[in-house]
Amino acid sequence: MYGEYEEIQTFLKTHKNIEYLDVFVFDLCGNAIGKRLPIEQAKSLYEFGTPICGAMQLVDVMGNTADPLGHGFSDGDPDALAKPLPGMLMTVPWSNGRGAQLLAELTNSNDGQPLWYDPRKVLEAVCDRFKELKLKPVVALELEFYLISKERGPDGSPEPCNSPVNGRAEEQGKVLSLSKLEEFQPILDAMKSNALLQGIPVTTMISEYGAGQFEINLQHQSDPIAAADHAALLRRVVTATALQFDMEATFMSKPFPDQSGSGLHVHVSLLNESGENIFSLERPDGESFLSQAVAGMQATMAEAMAVFAPNFNVYRRFKPDEFTPVTTDWGENNRSVAFRLPPTADPKARRVEHRVSGAEANPYLVTAAVLAGIHYGIDNKLTANDKHSGNAGSAVDPTLPLSIWDALSAWDSSTIILNYFGKNYIQIYGEVKRAEFEAFLEGHFPREFEWYL
Repeated sequence: MYGEYEEIQTFLKTHKNIEYLDVFVFDLCGNAIGKRLPIEQAKSLYEFGTPICGAMQLVDVMGNTADPLGHGFSDGDPDALAKPLPGMLMTVPWSNGRGAQLLAELTNSNDGQPLWYDPRKVLEAVCDRFKELKLKPVVALELEFYLISKERGPDGSPEPCNSPVNGRAEEQGKVLSLSKLEEFQPILDAMKSNALLQGIPVTTMISEYGAGQFEINLQHQSDPIAAADHAALLRRVVTATALQFDMEATFMSKPFPDQSGSGLHVHVSLLNESGENIFSLERPDGESFLSQAVAGMQATMAEAMAVFAPNFNVYRRFKPDEFTPVTTDWGENNRSVAFRLPPTADPKARRVEHRVSGAEANPYLVTAAVLAGIHYGIDNKLTANDKHSGNAGSAVDPTLPLSIWDALSAWDSSTIILNYFGKNYIQIYGEVKRAEFEAFLEGHFPREFEWYL
């Protein structure tokens, strides 16, 4: 059911200075795309929707179309209708009270049905599979990012941000440093405030390993789609807030070659019909269910790598001894593995943390791929290998597709993920990302001239 006009009528009684409404969806790459409407068009939007090019959810990271499965040039590039999603109307805190935003869903202008390739619909389809098992996933996402200078190096490379305290460029991160959090407290407080104003339930903030690198955690949700919404919306909040402080924020996985990479971590537990966490240590079968879930994620990690690591840069994360997964191992309280079991004081809060994805990956597709693996493992009663108790990241597993071209090949030939995402989505995603990568390689790299000229 789409949003009712009464929703915005009530909203405008409280927010009397709103002048415009940003209506948007998230595309295949996780970017927000849409249009800005004068607030006077709100009634028409809620009654009829607003036209947006349907193929825009299939563009590459630069907004270019590859005409995947004939969507774009071949079909005449028709409009779809953006319809408001209920509960997704919110203020834009960085607009000085002038703006509101609304997450929407694109629907076919002929029959009113949602477009099948919307990443939210892909995730919804995977979530529906858990009804067969009478289980409900509980999901929380964590996002890492860098604050950087608005200036660029001579070659276009990012420059470290300057300390708000002393004005000097950040040179080294201080993981878990409270002094670093205090140093950047004004901008981090603003990010938290802006997020909460938009109903995004941020919790813990952490200073990470890299210079100017931070992590923001989100409250777990019993609706995985809501959890992915929060992550996608949080990226907008972080980037917009940084600009208010004359900085930029980037979710690029590896903006600095000599600094740690940024990831998107997904925490998952499963509830049965009685609301019990089936991973709980208090259950005699809790460990067995955990093993099954992990085994499914192990079985699907290679097939879904093109979603977890969707561009050339992400693969710079996957190096030995950098607390980034380079194997399919799992383990207790071990950050060197792909699937970590975080320590918890409450045995009923037992969960698994999927640590593979780069920070710029699409939260909906990542969550869908993670849950697909968990469903597959439990549905087929798989068994994971023994837990790794030492450094699982000392050497790269040669069977993992740790380059974009190998990952796309694994995606195209997938069998398990194919069953959850569907043949058409496998093909359409592969076409978009392959065209993006080929366009990326068309330009010269500076090192080509250094080495080959």
